[in-house]
Amino acid sequence: MEVRLEPPIKWAGGKRWLTPVLMELYSRHRHRRLVEPFVGGMAVALALRPERALLADRNEHLINFWREVQKGLVVEIPMEYDHDLYYRHRERFNELISRDEAHGPEAASLFYYLNRTGYNGLCRFNSTGLFNVPFGRYKNVTYRRDFREYVPVLRSWELRVGDFENLAVEADDFIYADPPYDVEFTRYAKDDFGWEDQERLAKWLAAHAGPVVASNQATPRVLALYRDLGFTVSTKSAPRRISCTGERSPADEMVAQRNGDLRAAGIAEGEHGLRAL
Repeated sequence: MEVRLEPPIKWAGGKRWLTPVLMELYSRHRHRRLVEPFVGGMAVALALRPERALLADRNEHLINFWREVQKGLVVEIPMEYDHDLYYRHRERFNELISRDEAHGPEAASLFYYLNRTGYNGLCRFNSTGLFNVPFGRYKNVTYRRDFREYVPVLRSWELRVGDFENLAVEADDFIYADPPYDVEFTRYAKDDFGWEDQERLAKWLAAHAGPVVASNQATPRVLALYRDLGFTVSTKSAPRRISCTGERSPADEMVAQRNGDLRAAGIAEGEHGLRAL
């Protein structure tokens, strides 16, 4: 029996709510490699369990965490929901960043602790690349120390740091792209992800020969961008679990597809809450 592995970190815009749709779409393409240019909290890859995957992100600290999990990370730093401990660990993490030493198991452990303990699950860096999320407000926080259970699943997956255009994508790859949303706050890494990047991504995805699925906040300009590039566009009301303000009301999200549509996967309009545009 396959062991269910939950994403161990919080991530803004996490896609657990979309995995039923993606699992049905990917079920017809399991022979293909899964490519995620914005792996984030890894909810999609952990749900789809592809045999081969290329998972990337511009956030080097996130990818360092996943690489250490891939090796069987065991966290040895103190972990408690404690104000003073949080700021000591944040200072140590930023010290490693400043010295260009934020790699390896210590940095991964600090990143994990700060992610679980920081305000509203945010991952935010200032213009100099330092982590600046304040202490969170929770009743309690649970922590995992041993990640060796993840090793058999992640062992064969390739992890990369960098921009999506630099990925060695193959023509028959199945690409799922979930970029930072088209909203004001986009600095999940040192470098921002602005509208020019949104346009560049959509055009890059449209040029791919294999199946493509993209999700994003369903803003008017995002919907128009993907429709104009020939994508089949649907919307779905989705939960907002993490935001800068703590807002939790549902918001419309876009699901855009090319080279393999929902109907071919047996998903009728209205199923899973999807609304065709």
